[in-house]
Amino acid sequence: MQDTSNDKVKKIHSVLWLTACVVLSLVGIAAFIFLFVPIMNVFWFILSPIILAMYQVPAVYLYWRWKKWRKRSMDNDEMHES
Repeated sequence: MQDTSNDKVKKIHSVLWLTACVVLSLVGIAAFIFLFVPIMNVFWFILSPIILAMYQVPAVYLYWRWKKWRKRSMDNDEMHES
């Protein structure tokens, strides 16, 4: 009984991490649009991929942490099964 509730908590935790990644990614895109599209010129057009990538860094970092946590969680589950 304990294992199934623990699995549910892990699944909910995993979904929350992924949701946070998506939200951060959308916030980064919205911030880019809000800050740079109104003053867009050739200079900003050339730099826009770099600027957009910088706004995506928090989402990528969170996704990287989620993958690391998930791998560690799966490794722990395999150790407990054997």
